[in-house]
Amino acid sequence: MLQGKAGIVFGVANKRSIAWAIARALAGAGMRLAFTYQGERLKENVEELAAPLPGSVLYPCDVGADAEIAAVFAGVERDLGRLDTLVHSVAYARKEDLEGEFLTTDREGFRVAHDVSAYSLVALTRAAAPLMERGGGGSVIAMTYYGAEKVAAGYNVMGVAKASLEASVRYLAADLGPRGIRVNAISAGPVNTLAARGIRGFTGMLKHHAERAPLRRNVELREVGDTALFLASPMSSGITGEVIHVDCGYFVMGV
Repeated sequence: MLQGKAGIVFGVANKRSIAWAIARALAGAGMRLAFTYQGERLKENVEELAAPLPGSVLYPCDVGADAEIAAVFAGVERDLGRLDTLVHSVAYARKEDLEGEFLTTDREGFRVAHDVSAYSLVALTRAAAPLMERGGGGSVIAMTYYGAEKVAAGYNVMGVAKASLEASVRYLAADLGPRGIRVNAISAGPVNTLAARGIRGFTGMLKHHAERAPLRRNVELREVGDTALFLASPMSSGITGEVIHVDCGYFVMGV
């Protein structure tokens, strides 16, 4: 379905990453992929995962550095020659800002969470847009969570940053729609990733979701990957500015 297409995935850390589940789905449909990593510590993990994928390329990138973002997309243009899909699976907040009360978040903690988790989507999409437009359009896919809509214990400033991310999806969709570029987000249920383990009470969150969700289970990584494949494909050509919940229906439940 995606043969001859090219994409770039930001946020792969290890084989349990949501970003890696998405990459596997895209690659399985024939898409050639570029990956980024931040720092030498993660480089080996990403290299090992990407190695079996035909034609994959890797670039270092700190999404907080505009010069590094520019270098990545110059590399994509040189090595892949086109760009059809951008996957943004990047988020960060300081550990101390995921503990205690949101009220105690200081100015720097708020800035860091929003810069890495929300503004980076704007910066990456801006850099990707000329390449996508040249190819007749493209699909930008961001990852979010229900904590952007409702208070989730321990999510704190990350929930506020994800709300900013979701608003950014809508504004970017409005800007880029005339250029044939669609921008959407996937709101996945809790998944046992390295990043999720940094949230206080995460194990209890998994149990609660499985008990309350209409499907009476937690979402699987494969299901998130399949949704991203749908959003990257022509099957979703009429969808933009949307937040698609892939959480076994948890978001519909009230008291």
